[in-house]
Amino acid sequence: MGTVSQLHERTRPLAHRIQSDEEALEIARSLAASFAQQASDRDINRVLPYEELEALSQSGLLGITAPAEYDGLDISNSVLAEIVAILAEADPSIAQIPQNHFYILEALRINGSEEQKNFFFTRALAGDRFGNAFSEVGTKTAGQYNTRLTPDGLGHRINGRKFYSTGVLFADWIAIFALNAWDELTMSLVPRDAEGIQVIDDWDGFGQRTSGSGTTILHNVYVNADAVVSHHKGFERATTIGSVGQIIHAAIDLGIARAAFAQTVEFVKTSARPWMDSGVEHAADDPLTIARIGQIAVRIEAAAAMLERAGKKIDIAQVNPTEDHVIEATIAVAALKTLTTEIAIEAANTLFELAGTSSTRIGLNLDRHWRNARTHTLHDPLRWKYHIVGNYYLNGVAPPKNWTL
Repeated sequence: MGTVSQLHERTRPLAHRIQSDEEALEIARSLAASFAQQASDRDINRVLPYEELEALSQSGLLGITAPAEYDGLDISNSVLAEIVAILAEADPSIAQIPQNHFYILEALRINGSEEQKNFFFTRALAGDRFGNAFSEVGTKTAGQYNTRLTPDGLGHRINGRKFYSTGVLFADWIAIFALNAWDELTMSLVPRDAEGIQVIDDWDGFGQRTSGSGTTILHNVYVNADAVVSHHKGFERATTIGSVGQIIHAAIDLGIARAAFAQTVEFVKTSARPWMDSGVEHAADDPLTIARIGQIAVRIEAAAAMLERAGKKIDIAQVNPTEDHVIEATIAVAALKTLTTEIAIEAANTLFELAGTSSTRIGLNLDRHWRNARTHTLHDPLRWKYHIVGNYYLNGVAPPKNWTL
């Protein structure tokens, strides 16, 4: 990968090298405590988290999925997901940015050449960030692409326009997804500062406001031949690419639910008034409020247990990627995603249900939990998760192989 490395010069020191799952979790908790302090202000004023992303890079967390044979920790997917949930509870916009990073590294692990793996896993361990130029608007479905990879001498050129480019604003490398001459989906890993790449900070969603999910314009971008990965091959056989991407999405939603729940408990304890027919002095003593808090707590605990179980299923499928193991992981993650989607939205709604009218004050910015939950859970339709799980158990139909599973 010498030709690629010559195009990208590092300006930051090498990242810390994490040695264990426990250390990774402790670092995540420490970062989360820091990220949470200004999370509301960043959301209100749309302050992009450049400093926070630098801290994330230096922490070593961005390299924890690198395989052991490439000098990585090869962390379990259960721990990876819990780390993302911890970060998401503090600031889900920050947690969403490395979601694409870890998806890209899994795609590289599955389909990359030895040379590509050696180079890019080393970069991840050093603290480099990978952003995605994946989704497009204006196509008939979300799974279609107009962006093209065309031969040019010893390399290629890419032309196209991408939307929802989460992480690209903060990236060292951009994974550009484009169709080749045979209409096969490729992933090209290109330095963020490559000529012809224009990143526009135009993300105006009402939630996940600081995830940097704007537009990426690709104008005749040159790609070295050794930087192209045949991404389509990862969905022509049983792999865990989709499951890894999806469990991280689920972890973000779980983190949002935990944050909303924590704010609900705090507000009910300190600020909410009991209903006049409750016969109690304090809102926290209202039996209906207590029961509702219990319902949310139980569902969050169930989601956390499902997260751990799904992560273990992915671990098994990565080590032994048989069709059956990959299907088990896919179904487990799809089931998890239904619950985390629902509990994120439900927990955010319950915050206002129990906290009352005063909790809607703009200055409190408690609505950010609902806005983040509603926005992030739109990545892929919940109704199709139920359909896939139901069709598997009822009719024995294996789930399709794509990036949403």
